[in-house]
Amino acid sequence: MEKMISRRTFLKGSLAATGLTLAVSVTPFGYKLLNASEKEGQFDGLKPNAWFEISPDDKVLIYVGNSEMGQGVLTALPMIIADELEADWEKVEVRQGGAHQDFANPVHHMQITVASASVRGFYEPLRNMGAAGRAMLVAAAAKKWDVPESECRSAKGVVSHEKTGRSLTYGQLCTEAGRLQVPDKPVLKDESEFRYIGKPMKRVDIPEKVSGTAVFGLDVDVPGCLYAVLARPPAYGAKHLSFDEAAAKAVKGVQGAVPTPNGIAVCADSYESALRGRDALNVRWDEGALPQMDNAFIETVFMEDLEKPGAAVRKEGDSAQALAQAAKKLEATYFVPYIAHATMEPMNCTAHVQKDRCDIWAPTQGQTVAQIVGSQISELPPEKVHIHTTLLGCGLGRRATPDFIVDAVVTSKIVGKPVKVVWTREEDIKYDSFRAATAQTISAGIDEGGNLTAWSHKVVTPSILKYIAPDQVKGGIDFYSLWGLADYPQSPHDNNVKYEFPNFTLEFLINELPILVAPWRSVQNAPNAFVTECFMDELAHLAGKDPLEFRLRLLKNTMRPRRVLETVAAKAGWGKSLPKGMGMGIAQHTCFNTSVAQVAEVSVSPEGKVRVHKVTAAVDCGPVVNPDPLIAQIEGAVTMAVSTALKEEVKFANGGVESANFEDYDVIRMSEAPEVEVHIVESTERIGGIGEPGVPPAAPAIANAVFNAVGARVRRLPLTPRRVLDAMKG
Repeated sequence: MEKMISRRTFLKGSLAATGLTLAVSVTPFGYKLLNASEKEGQFDGLKPNAWFEISPDDKVLIYVGNSEMGQGVLTALPMIIADELEADWEKVEVRQGGAHQDFANPVHHMQITVASASVRGFYEPLRNMGAAGRAMLVAAAAKKWDVPESECRSAKGVVSHEKTGRSLTYGQLCTEAGRLQVPDKPVLKDESEFRYIGKPMKRVDIPEKVSGTAVFGLDVDVPGCLYAVLARPPAYGAKHLSFDEAAAKAVKGVQGAVPTPNGIAVCADSYESALRGRDALNVRWDEGALPQMDNAFIETVFMEDLEKPGAAVRKEGDSAQALAQAAKKLEATYFVPYIAHATMEPMNCTAHVQKDRCDIWAPTQGQTVAQIVGSQISELPPEKVHIHTTLLGCGLGRRATPDFIVDAVVTSKIVGKPVKVVWTREEDIKYDSFRAATAQTISAGIDEGGNLTAWSHKVVTPSILKYIAPDQVKGGIDFYSLWGLADYPQSPHDNNVKYEFPNFTLEFLINELPILVAPWRSVQNAPNAFVTECFMDELAHLAGKDPLEFRLRLLKNTMRPRRVLETVAAKAGWGKSLPKGMGMGIAQHTCFNTSVAQVAEVSVSPEGKVRVHKVTAAVDCGPVVNPDPLIAQIEGAVTMAVSTALKEEVKFANGGVESANFEDYDVIRMSEAPEVEVHIVESTERIGGIGEPGVPPAAPAIANAVFNAVGARVRRLPLTPRRVLDAMKG
């Protein structure tokens, strides 16, 4: 499904002239350790993805090609290398790597920070890299002392010979070690020997963020840079009919206005002048593709699509026959609206296109894509396009889409100067690529014993791959849009539904409205989990079973979701008595090789207002590298999910987006955030991701808790007081 990016020459970059430097070459057949201290010619045709340097001054420089957006990747990946290397953490320096195939993630085969794949993708290669470096340093010491390697030990940046008491630092050994061959299969540590992995480690990016010296995209300052803002179409598909460049240039500081693929860029000496120039531009637009489109229109189209035939995704057993023979049947239709990313830092990018090079300073999640886009626009080869990745003020998948990079590179190429494009908050919401809306219908049957016998599921949602890789939409099926229900064959993500259905059918239809969509934290796992886990609760009620017991009976042979369900139920006190108007709800979901279960405790006022008091979460992600950021990621994911469950919905009008800022795109406030209690389940399962899996179970757990509090089933998000009150009355 995910194709390899075309081969590139290994860009060695500026490496130390002496010392030990290791790289990893990722190929379709696995990875190979390389000695980057040797001559560059040996790297022809390879794709190294990460490396470290040890210099004679005992410093260990670790480069990270992934983007840091608050998830702690600049700490976690170096921890893996440093542990197996037996480096002294006090002498480790972490640097942001450039945009090279050196840093291609083994999961995606490109340099991109998405799908919770950073640690799970690099865990094994980086352990091997560190272990190989340790072995080479030990071999160099043994050679210097003329003793067997088995008599030497390494610890915290020093190799010692126990019999004679001699020792040498890594800095003293690195030049000799750099001449040695890299072992093919270095011996890894036993987990009991880990020095850093699994221990709480302070994040290396925090001190600069606290002191205010950290550089985000908005902080980039390039000499001679112009500022640009874009006048963008008010409706999907709208084209500009005319604009008044002279009026814009009459504004002090404005240099000009140029059409770009995404709108008309107004360039000025300052950001404020650019905004005033845009106001004076007086652009006339046509009415766009669907001027009648608003929220009611959108929902009507989705419901009409549910009546159309779709593509068959999965078929196990005979659901139709099982439904016909069921003692009890249930059918329900759900709708989840479009929601915005609303990242803390609005989109921005600085670019400078010159005759022989292109520089791009961007808070991007996708360096490979940014480099390709920069190459196509500048008409320069990729190796002459230099991506300077800044810190990201939140990513959530939004910054993997390169539209904001296109804005800057196109404008810089036209004006011939460095250009900084900055989106306003209003633009950031109105011109977002949203989390896709979805309408879904499920029919299910229960036998006399309360056992599920059939599950027939139809999904209508826009295609995400249509905008990322349209050639991967096969037979009308977009698996990215189905994540959480079905995943493509041999997927490394494991985003399939985990329940063991005796009879199961899944049908899919792509909604063709022109609204742009993109991955949003957990992609479509979250809306698909909302539907599945709410309906599972409805079935448990129909069967007269406890929702926890009902789920466990459908997970007899699937241990990870069983473990997290059992753990969270015990920790949350599932089944305990609560005051009137309060309820508990439970849900589980597995995605990106991680299982998470959550119990939500909520109260519902007589007016229908839902308050989430506490969410208890249990997570099984296999080996844990840094537990503190793991807990923080689950806490943040739950808070975001509560916001989408109770408040968030994009408003549309006149063929475009009406929502413009937080005054009309409501998000949760700190005063409304619940207590979040996280329990890590010890596990020897394969390593999973953690940035996204905390989102999907929260909304269904909350909706199920609302039912248990007041007996109201709400099958549409968000759970606004009006919707809850209507359900209570109904």
